[in-house]
Amino acid sequence: MQLLKLVANHIKVGAPLPFNVRDEFGHLLLAAGHVIASVRQQEALLSRGIHADVEEIKALAAGKTVAPQAPTLMARWTRAFWALDDLARDPPPGDAFGEACLALGQSLHAMVLQDPDVILYQMVRQEQHPLRMYGLTHAVFVAALCDLMATRLGWPDADRHAVLMAGLTMNLTILDLQARYAVYGRLNPEQRDELARHPTDTAARLRAGGVRDEGWLQAVEEHHEHTDGKGYPKGLTAVSEPAQLLRLADVVLAKVSRRESRPPLDVREAARQAYLEAPASPLVAALVRECGLYPPGDLVCLASGEQGVVIRRGPTPKTPTVATLTDRRGLPSPQVQRRDTGQSEYAIVSVNADKNLVARLPLERVYGLIY
Repeated sequence: MQLLKLVANHIKVGAPLPFNVRDEFGHLLLAAGHVIASVRQQEALLSRGIHADVEEIKALAAGKTVAPQAPTLMARWTRAFWALDDLARDPPPGDAFGEACLALGQSLHAMVLQDPDVILYQMVRQEQHPLRMYGLTHAVFVAALCDLMATRLGWPDADRHAVLMAGLTMNLTILDLQARYAVYGRLNPEQRDELARHPTDTAARLRAGGVRDEGWLQAVEEHHEHTDGKGYPKGLTAVSEPAQLLRLADVVLAKVSRRESRPPLDVREAARQAYLEAPASPLVAALVRECGLYPPGDLVCLASGEQGVVIRRGPTPKTPTVATLTDRRGLPSPQVQRRDTGQSEYAIVSVNADKNLVARLPLERVYGLIY
């Protein structure tokens, strides 16, 4: 697909979109026919960097109508990032804010249920997302990981829902600050104060927006607290279990995300560090079991000589499904093949440290245009 970057005269406020609007990777953001309701929405879209398929532009020029495209699962995840951005930048008034948060959380949970391996892949392969999106992607990934871990722990639905929602909304008041820190790696004193206040500020914002779930609110308020009393903002030693789970997911995913100032940590190393900090913790055990020995997104070398990326957890921790990126000679492969590593010919022989193999590789290439 060849993409054309859109400018202001391509999208009109109050008029249906004549084409499908996509992000820089070709993922669908808005379907043809969607109406841009305000100048604010138009400006927000343009600031993100939006694109259209050149073939659709040509079809319009020829007098044809472009059919709305149903979003793939990958596109729906991308739209979740921008939906969170909309909530933070242009929040609905009154209790409608809390209702909009709930709707986004329900959508996220449905996507996790639909294919948890896809979201685990995105957590591990975060280099596909620009640093300016860090605050958005981090919140969505943390919420999804909390959802998976709470389910694995057998928590009641109310507790699972509370920690998912807390992960999604924990940083609503500092999303721009997180993006700036990811890019520039430094904060001024005023920004550091804002960062220290954000658990309290965000919980207050949620309460003002109609949120009444105390489990959700408490997890937000306590997600930077630690049972040794060295957390913030209150230095608590009694910390709710959902808040502890949220902190664990937050810390681990922050470590495996890249910064301008440092490369990402390997997910296994991040899990190992969590284990060393709390070896008897059932929360850490759930994290390790959820990610597995070779999590989706992991780069591996096979006995066949092929190199590939894990796309599905397998029947055992050592036998995931792998999508090939090279042939047996190590040359880039034009066609992705799926390999069952439970077969001796395709057994995993090592982890591959060459991140260039998969950098900016579209999800659709390794998973196919699914759902």
